[in-house]
Amino acid sequence: MLEIVNIKKIFNRNTVNENVALNGLSLTISEGEFVTVIGGNGAGKSTMLNAIAGVYSTDGGRIIIDGSDVTPLPEHKRAAFIGRVFQDPMMGTAANMGIEENLALALRRGKKRGLSWGIRASERKEYYRLLEELDLGLEHRLTAKVGLLSGGQRQALTLLMATLKRPKLLLLDEHTAALDPKTAPKVLDITKTIVEKDNLTTLMITHNMRDAIAMGDRLVMLYAGRVVLDIKGEEKKNLTVEKLLHMFSSASGSDEADDKLLLT
Repeated sequence: MLEIVNIKKIFNRNTVNENVALNGLSLTISEGEFVTVIGGNGAGKSTMLNAIAGVYSTDGGRIIIDGSDVTPLPEHKRAAFIGRVFQDPMMGTAANMGIEENLALALRRGKKRGLSWGIRASERKEYYRLLEELDLGLEHRLTAKVGLLSGGQRQALTLLMATLKRPKLLLLDEHTAALDPKTAPKVLDITKTIVEKDNLTTLMITHNMRDAIAMGDRLVMLYAGRVVLDIKGEEKKNLTVEKLLHMFSSASGSDEADDKLLLT
């Protein structure tokens, strides 16, 4: 479903602040795979996601989604087949619009707008059913302004909106990092349920090593803009934080992960 072929991204090229964010990164993800991505600050995690989504143009390499080379496509054209949830719960939704209005916008993504009713009765019933599955009480607040929701409620709604059209690829950019310790596990549970129900191809970035081990069926670690670890199957099931840190040190020749990742 996703092929990243030798992509490069350099910021501030030919200046004293030149930064090689992606250094020939290659990664292949099959349809239905749930891959967690981990790495220290500056490893290239968010840059990789932004390159896939089309936020950043690359300085080399190719990005292929479902057999189509999307490398030259701008962000708004890739949005037709990519769902994304950001770290900031304030992004991804319209705060001054109601819950049902936000869901209606997500449902119509990529379609032409007309002069018919904004939300049909049949749609409202479907929204109620989908929100009920989140078990957050949002189904009883369909007309409530999204800006009045808590961070966790808003992030769960954003996740539902991002997957409403069953995207070819779901990108989760540290989507629980800004949530409190009580809310974050709930959003992760909702994430797991939605991804498994629709068999979505998913790429989830996290700084939390325990979440990276517990979520998904494959774990990838980045260092200096390239993949240094790719773990799946029984090896991933038997992983611990200590084993992962040891593997990272062996693969990268660095102990940098200790301070940056153990804090979470």
